[in-house]
Amino acid sequence: MAVRWVPALVVAALWWWAVLRMVLEPGQTGFVEGAMIAGGWGLSLLPVHVASAAAGRRQPATQRPTRAWRRRRSDAGSDPS
Repeated sequence: MAVRWVPALVVAALWWWAVLRMVLEPGQTGFVEGAMIAGGWGLSLLPVHVASAAAGRRQPATQRPTRAWRRRRSDAGSDPS
């Protein structure tokens, strides 16, 4: 399991290095740092679009999807019971 975490930590450390270099020395950064920052930001958006499809495949067939809860309006009055 640690074998999967090592490359992820290395890539994260390189991304943070590029971000800090861009912030601290903006005149000294080049194409590689900019590409690394843009690529990391783009990858951070990926789970937002992939999560719902991946979560739908993992659910058991007997589980129902949740329903939205409708809030009562404050001017509707109280429940008579």
